Amino acid sequence: MGKLHKNKHKPKREGKTITVGKIESVPPGRGATVKLKDGSEIALFNINGEFRAIENFCPHKGYPLADSRVYGSIVECDLHGWRFDVRNGECFTEKSCWIESYDVTVEGGWIKVVV
Repeated sequence: MGKLHKNKHKPKREGKTITVGKIESVPPGRGATVKLKDGSEIALFNINGEFRAIENFCPHKGYPLADSRVYGSIVECDLHGWRFDVRNGECFTEKSCWIESYDVTVEGGWIKVVV
């Protein structure tokens, strides 16, 4: 496997709920990069109307996952094909590798993420 890429833009866990956008801003089957005020980023996905959030950068080489292809609840890094479950951050390519996942809720058409 080699050395993993350290994600310098991973949000710090603070237990804060942050409103990140309207539900119509992320079409079904797509991802979006959410840049937070502190410069950190998450990848937000719409999986058939259910919103999920994970770290935005692949630990293999640091490619943004929000820009990658989504197959059901799996995002595949466009750079080298590493695959992650957007529901919980599980990596299917390298079993010892996980990425952070974040709780997401929708209230009144607004997407909220707990970081």
